[in-house]
Amino acid sequence: MVHDSDDTTPKAEQGHKVIQAYLKTIDASPGVYRMLDSESRVLYVGKARNLRARVSSYARPTGHSARISRMIENTASMMFLTTRTETEALLLEQNLIKQLKPKFNVLLRDDKSFPNILVTADSDYPQIKKHRGAKKEKGAYYGPFASAGAVNRTLNQLQRVFLLRDCSNSMFESRSRPCLQYQIKRCSAPCVGKISPEDYQQTVQDAEKFLSGKSTDIQARLGREMAQASENMEFERAAALRDRIKALTQVQTAQGINPKNVDEADIIALHLENGQACVQVFFIRAGQNWGNHDYYPRVGADVDAAEVLEAFVGQFYDTREPPRQLILSNQVENPDLMADALTQKLGRKVELLVPQRGEKAELIDSALRNARESLARKMAETATQTRLLQGVADAFDLPKTPARVEVYDNSHIQGAHAVGAMIVAGPDGFMKNQYRKFNIRGDELTPGDDFGMMKEVLNRRFKRLLKEDPDRTRGMWPDLLLIDGGAGQVSAVREIMEDHGVGDIPMVGVAKGLDRDAGKEEFHRTGKTVKALRHNDPVLYFVQRMRDEAHRFAIGTHRAKRSKAVGATPLDDVPGVGAARKRALLAHFGSAKAVGRANLADLKAVDGVSAALAQKIYDYFQTG
Repeated sequence: MVHDSDDTTPKAEQGHKVIQAYLKTIDASPGVYRMLDSESRVLYVGKARNLRARVSSYARPTGHSARISRMIENTASMMFLTTRTETEALLLEQNLIKQLKPKFNVLLRDDKSFPNILVTADSDYPQIKKHRGAKKEKGAYYGPFASAGAVNRTLNQLQRVFLLRDCSNSMFESRSRPCLQYQIKRCSAPCVGKISPEDYQQTVQDAEKFLSGKSTDIQARLGREMAQASENMEFERAAALRDRIKALTQVQTAQGINPKNVDEADIIALHLENGQACVQVFFIRAGQNWGNHDYYPRVGADVDAAEVLEAFVGQFYDTREPPRQLILSNQVENPDLMADALTQKLGRKVELLVPQRGEKAELIDSALRNARESLARKMAETATQTRLLQGVADAFDLPKTPARVEVYDNSHIQGAHAVGAMIVAGPDGFMKNQYRKFNIRGDELTPGDDFGMMKEVLNRRFKRLLKEDPDRTRGMWPDLLLIDGGAGQVSAVREIMEDHGVGDIPMVGVAKGLDRDAGKEEFHRTGKTVKALRHNDPVLYFVQRMRDEAHRFAIGTHRAKRSKAVGATPLDDVPGVGAARKRALLAHFGSAKAVGRANLADLKAVDGVSAALAQKIYDYFQTG
């Protein structure tokens, strides 16, 4: 049971005296507290075994680090959530930090999901493929892998070894002759009967054994089969088996370090330097190294390794399944509490280890070296990026160095499937989690009206900003707009900005120039002469790179929209018909048009279509 208490202490004051007033309203329960500023923005989220004791520590006027002192000075009110246990408080704390992103907390900024390999279970000839997201499809999942690249490399090698199909079910069922994958010896062509179901199942079992860490058994068996084939003078089969053994060895080599005594663990190493942090995570599953990923959590100058690692582990596993072991470079603040929280989450014991010697310590040393080198590269890149942003400010007479540059572009084909795109760049490079796409809705737009499309995109953008961050205090507002276009576009965009009362935001139009050669860009600004930069100016290359990234994102978004439209059918609009039932209906009737002509009895005969759904589909097409 979680109890919520939102006290309304007068907000005229800020600082330790305000905090002191709350001591009368809270007890010694475990729970989570939030510290808020005078505008009710969350400054900090923390947990406590004893809320009263923790809050009383903030009520003292002295004895705090610089970061905590600033936080206390800005505190105008507090909120409390009491919990039954401290473990529950820890889980709630990390969840709230991810949601609210408080200014003074250590924050994990990159929270993407990791891909898996899926061996499907819906066919006599299972498919092997990359899978990301919820595990709803039937089959065996192996992972996580650190990146799509790590999965693709492993899949590529597994296809060479086990010759499993990677085509979709619809493509598999429609084949009348082998595809290119068979020709280049990446598939055994089960689609046209080049391999029996029994032999194919054997290769599936071998692939699953390999993904479960039993590769030596497979190599030994393949070696025996190769020797037997040679003895029987089946030289073609022996050569094929030799190639499979060679490919299997290459997979193991490509994985790099494969620990001998660690079957399932995440290796987590932290390097702190000059108020910045890098955390390297290596995924060890089935005794194999399935890649690594680096993270750069937001930290302060006066945080220690234990605080950073605890925050990282809590937030990292908030939406992920932890392995049986976490092998750490440093101890977290509350190791027993964290282990208990992760054990509850997984439903089986999770250990947190900080090894001092042996193989586990060597794994940590390797991860620490990666973290140190990654942070050095990141800091160098950030310094370069900061110099380029300062160069942009100097080139375009901006009032300050921009921390957020938004670049806009449109993409369409003769007005069809039109989309707008926004990319964002800052001191850390391209901020891909801030990219946005805009499906152009304007029914009254003339096909190909770039001015009209840009107007719609920016109208929607500024309306949203004014609604979500009217005071411009949450870091969502751009310090500079770059748009693709010349004087006409700049004039149209300036008009929109003035209409929304945001005309103070600097804006530059990037045009190709008279001969439209790359490198001859002209820069248009309201009320100023057209400007050009030196051909070899690093700032010019930087602006071109941002413009090209916006164009790439716009084109990709447009293609995705066009592909979706090409694959669309009237069935997409029928309530209750999802992807699986759509496939079943199309497989049964052959086309959406045939589904629309079908009678009720025929619709009911389709697998997975209930009588009620059949009636819905029938009524939809009859009334349509």
